[in-house]
Amino acid sequence: MHDEFLCHVTAYGVCDGRRIGVPLGTYRAPTLALALWWLRDRASWMAERLDPQPESEHIPPGALVPVADNVPDVPELLRAWCADSGRQELVADELAGGRLVRIAISDETTEYELLAESVDALRMQRTVPALFLPVG
Repeated sequence: MHDEFLCHVTAYGVCDGRRIGVPLGTYRAPTLALALWWLRDRASWMAERLDPQPESEHIPPGALVPVADNVPDVPELLRAWCADSGRQELVADELAGGRLVRIAISDETTEYELLAESVDALRMQRTVPALFLPVG
């Protein structure tokens, strides 16, 4: 069982013809349960910021406009991922098995990535190449 997990949230877009990543948060979770909680919390946090309530007093009238029906609804997809217990169990199984988990959701301008991996698995990957280096 892997005991500690490194979690990241990043948004990727194109600026001046180059793909640019903007870190939205990092968390070193001491348990699997906290890693899953943080990933769900960040997904929910992004959904709320991407799809605020139009009647909010902080948003000027006319600032929000509906998108076309063929554009992926990133906030809805993030909320659906958070609510799907089957997907949460799959993520938990993958992380517990020491595998990297990447959840990526995109619209026409931006890719949103949730990433988590076992700190133990990372340490093991770093040491494996050193075991096979010739000496002398």
